[in-house]
Amino acid sequence: MLRQDGKISKEYTSVIGGFSVLLIVWLFAAIGIWAVAALTVSLYQAEWSVSMLAHQYLEATGMTAPVHTLVDYYSHIKGMEYLLCALFFIAFPLFHSYLNRKTEKVSTRH
Repeated sequence: MLRQDGKISKEYTSVIGGFSVLLIVWLFAAIGIWAVAALTVSLYQAEWSVSMLAHQYLEATGMTAPVHTLVDYYSHIKGMEYLLCALFFIAFPLFHSYLNRKTEKVSTRH
């Protein structure tokens, strides 16, 4: 581990580095297997319908709400419109500056 000059040997750091990489790979593999199993079980319970699974998810998280009146519908649409406008007001100046950036001239040989 430690040499006489107080530094850590390369062999020790390579063993620790290899172990940490193996641990990270194992952790991501376990999470991936769990995610595939959870998705498979969820699709089985939704009778293999992806749209039904999405509907159940949106309903369980409160993303969809019943619309009973025209005022409810208008309020929902107005909120979506405000979100889209905010997104546009952020994205358009970034896109405009990307298109109009100064480019360097590149010389070519003919």
